[in-house]
Amino acid sequence: MASEFPKDIGQPPVGGGMVGRIQRLILKPKDEWPAIDAEPMTVQGILMGWVAPLAAIGPVARLIQGQIFPMSVFGVTWRPPLLGAIVTAILTWLLAIASTYVWALVIDALAPSFGGTKNQISALKAAAFSGTAAWICGIFGILPFLGILAILGLYSIYLFWVGGPILMKVPQDKAPGFIIVSIIVGAVAMIVAGMVALAIGGAMFAMTPNAFGPAGGGTITVGGTTLDTGKLTDSAAKLQAATSAMEASVKGGNGAVKAVDPGALQNLLPASISGWNRTSVENQGGSAAGIGGSNARAEFQSGDQSFSLSVTDTGALGNIATLGGALATSSNKQTATGYEKSEMQGGNMVEEKWDNQSKSGSYSVLVASRFAVEASGSAPSIDTLKSAVAAVNLGQLQSMAK
Repeated sequence: MASEFPKDIGQPPVGGGMVGRIQRLILKPKDEWPAIDAEPMTVQGILMGWVAPLAAIGPVARLIQGQIFPMSVFGVTWRPPLLGAIVTAILTWLLAIASTYVWALVIDALAPSFGGTKNQISALKAAAFSGTAAWICGIFGILPFLGILAILGLYSIYLFWVGGPILMKVPQDKAPGFIIVSIIVGAVAMIVAGMVALAIGGAMFAMTPNAFGPAGGGTITVGGTTLDTGKLTDSAAKLQAATSAMEASVKGGNGAVKAVDPGALQNLLPASISGWNRTSVENQGGSAAGIGGSNARAEFQSGDQSFSLSVTDTGALGNIATLGGALATSSNKQTATGYEKSEMQGGNMVEEKWDNQSKSGSYSVLVASRFAVEASGSAPSIDTLKSAVAAVNLGQLQSMAK
């Protein structure tokens, strides 16, 4: 049985504290997971010292966004009630902690069926530390035009792919099946938690798994999102390459990914679009720990309708988005007044949302698993937003990624 944390459960792990562990876990998961496995921890220490602070990032970011960047349609601005937004954020945070614990219980129960060893602390470590990437990427929820970057949180699947079998002592030949089943249950737990927190009337939840087959293939559909589990192995290989690129960027060695100058991105934005006037344009860029990014954004207006068109270079982090294509994820949701859908088109992840009542929505394309091009706002139809994105030279972006 694992020994306990020091009495001060808020004390961060050694070697750079929490930030240092996050960096090592993201950049060198194969080295960090054995260290996590060997470190003595308790249930309370893991949940309160790691899960609680990281799981709060996304809810707080969305709370801030809702208050600072209210929705504007036909000149009418709507901001979520502060009290309701706070309650939703707290509930989302608590459910994230609870669902992590529930997922750990399932991981612990599944391990023996795949030749592993039951260990509640190890299972909680696997669930908690795997979620790190998804929770950190919750920060992108603070700005509307960065929402598409939340896909980078899918790196958590790779973290579990590497660490889950190590912590639960699952043999290598049985690891894929263990990972697939655990991920399915984990995805369900997270989706249910979100639905409970954001429930609006009678929420519906459905899961339709297919047979896995010899190599762990098959698909699952959860709330309209389809996942091809048979491609997890391909995604793991791609994400391993992405991790190497991120590490090279941090160290500044060969293979480092340097973000495109924001001025070059601004030059890709059209000066005008038929029937629309460009009212403003701006760009920005920066880097942290060797990993940089840049963004250019323009606003267009026609009468009382307006939308923004942006191009974002996610740099080395963008490689993580290859997971979406590797898993062949897709979703299609119909609402009372519109729709939401995402799918792979020509090797690029495409997302679109439209509301016929408010005549507003968004259309975005992730080019070369790196450049996010998005048009968002009010327009006569989704075709206007699609045309705006098409006005950006996506082929030139593709060449910039090389």
